[in-house]
Amino acid sequence: MDLDLDSVNASLRDASALEVVQWALGLGRPTIATTSMGRNAAAMLHLVGEVDKTVPTIWVDTGYNLRDTYIVAERLIRDLQLNIHVYSPEMTSERRNAIMGGIPTVDEEVRHQEFTRQVKLDPFARALEEFKPEILLTGIRHEETEHRQSLDIVSLDNRGIIKVAPLFYWSEDDVDAYMEQYELPSCR
Repeated sequence: MDLDLDSVNASLRDASALEVVQWALGLGRPTIATTSMGRNAAAMLHLVGEVDKTVPTIWVDTGYNLRDTYIVAERLIRDLQLNIHVYSPEMTSERRNAIMGGIPTVDEEVRHQEFTRQVKLDPFARALEEFKPEILLTGIRHEETEHRQSLDIVSLDNRGIIKVAPLFYWSEDDVDAYMEQYELPSCR
């Protein structure tokens, strides 16, 4: 699918997050939503559900989440009626901890890269293989990392997947206000 990203981003810059989701789903291409079930995951998941509850939601459960994350995730899956698809590493966290000596720090570059491949990248690759999305709805926001500041609402990743970030220009306060307005649970 050919999109003029500069033009698309200019046209969506003043759109609401809901309008961004509607735009993405209106393209009529295979689409998935992704979540980490992190602190503010419910905002993006709620928005997608407001437009189309059948959109497959991909959660890569690394096996290293806190108990609270699992409790909130189950509540979101139930309350938002998510079309959830959970992908996990092929090795349990306990076995990996025994073999790798726990979660490596980023200073342990080779071990950290292998850990990331096992717990995040491989499960996500399986999801992409199964769903073959052309569009990926993501909850990333501009202010979160230096890399994300180089992106925009709509971007193209290195696999050719169109990534759409409805909350891209939301501040932390915007997310908190949305979560409060719709009484959405959050991991703290």
